[in-house]
Parts: sequence; C-alpha cells; structure tokens
Amino acid sequence: MKIIKNIVVPGSHKKPIVTDVFYTENNQPKPILIFCHGYKGFKDWGAWNLMAKAFADAGYFFIKFNFAFNGGSAEQPIDFPDLKAFGQNNYSKELDDLETIINWICTYHEFKNEVDLNSINLIGHSRAGGIVTITAEADNRIKKVVSLAGVSNYSNRYPIAGDVEQWQKDGVKYVENGRTKQQMPHFYQFYEDFIKNAEKLDIKRAISHLNKPYLIIHGDADTSVLIKEAQQLQSWKPDSQFITIEGANHVFGASHPWENTELPNHLKTVIETTLKFLQH
Repeated sequence: MKIIKNIVVPGSHKKPIVTDVFYTENNQPKPILIFCHGYKGFKDWGAWNLMAKAFADAGYFFIKFNFAFNGGSAEQPIDFPDLKAFGQNNYSKELDDLETIINWICTYHEFKNEVDLNSINLIGHSRAGGIVTITAEADNRIKKVVSLAGVSNYSNRYPIAGDVEQWQKDGVKYVENGRTKQQMPHFYQFYEDFIKNAEKLDIKRAISHLNKPYLIIHGDADTSVLIKEAQQLQSWKPDSQFITIEGANHVFGASHPWENTELPNHLKTVIETTLKFLQH
C-alpha cells in the first residue's frame, strides 16, 4: 500500500490544506473516497489512519485532509497549535477547502493513473456531515455521499446559539477542548458568515434537493449529535439508507490517541456498511 502523508495543497484562503492519500499503487483507476473530519477534529485523530488503510485495502483511493483553519499547521498537523486560525474558521471556508481538494485530485498529474474521476465519493463525520451533503448537492462530480454521525442543522449549534450581542461586543467566544484543555476561540466572523450564507448552509435544503445515493450512519449511544438528527436527515430524503449502529458513540468506539493496531468494532461496522453502500 502506498501512503503519502502531509501533502501541502494550497488553499483558497492563504492557508495550506494538509492532505494524506492511501491507495494500492497498480496503475488501475480506483474510485475516490474523500473523508472530512468534524469540529475539533483532524485527519490523524484516533483511528482515522486505520480506517484509511481499510478503505485502501478494499480498492479505494482514500483522501483525508485537515481543513485549512482547523487549528493545525503544515508543520504540526496533529492537535491545535494555531488557535488563531481555529477562531477564523467557518462553514464557508470548509466548503471551499473541500472543493479545493476535489479540484486538486481531478487535476493532479502524479495520481492520474490511480484514480477514477468518474467515481468521487464523500464521507463526512459530525459537523462535516453537513459539509459533504451541501457539496454533493451542488457538485455534479460527486457520485455518493455518507453522513457519519452527521449533524442535521447548523443554525442551532454552538457557537451560533447563545448571546449574539455579547459575542459581537467581545468579538470572540471560547469553548474548552475537553481533551487538550485549550480554550478554543470562535471569532464573531463565524456568526457573520453563517448569517450571510444561511441559505447555502441549510442542510435541509441541500438534502431535499440531493439526487444522489445517500447513506446515514449513526450510533444510538451518540451523546454529541443525537440520533434524532439522523432521523431528521432521513425524513428529508426518504430514499436514503439509514443504518443505526447499536451501542455506538459519536466516534464509533475510537479515542485519541489510538494505540491499538485493530479498529474498534463499531468503526469496523461503519467501514463494512460504507463499502456495501459504495459497491452496490
């Protein structure tokens, strides 16, 4: 298996998008699967590298990347050395980053014999479930989409909710990272960007108009994004596939750091379910 880590792809907002690819090098075009991490996430979190290997072993050209403003850097792509960048992130930038990665893989000469550009598929975890859904609805290059413990709505979550006037006055809101104990900033621009682009960022609008195969995977023990959000997603697209994983939490049994060489069982189920959906 060929694994190339930390490729620096120029982003459209003057920050690099640090990217990994996993694939079997055989000069055979392979379907592409692009994975997007969630809020307070990054491409090397937990068991995501093991997941990438599993999809590559199954014949996919697997891409994962850090959103340019996720708080990582090209020098230190794990965790959050750049909190200022984290505070400058917003949904629109994440949509732009995903579009940049799709454009990159469609034009990057080095991989041209390894990728099937007629089969580009997206999988988004948590907050990125909305990012991949909005992208897939708008981009006819995308064939299939997977929402993994994905959100159904951006308008009612932190840091949108709460005292907007105080946020505007202070210019910033903070949320503690439970693992690193960092105070993660959200600058007021996040709210301004959301209001300005509310229609585009409406997940219900995107999924209601999505004319592509859509898979919703959710654990019934998810306390971060409740399973009722997955049920909402399905209600807006009744022909989607909805798989509940019994007992699974928000990260399907993984944690960070993940020292085990084996995937957690619930994440194995995620991979098996996704492969069935993609290959059907």
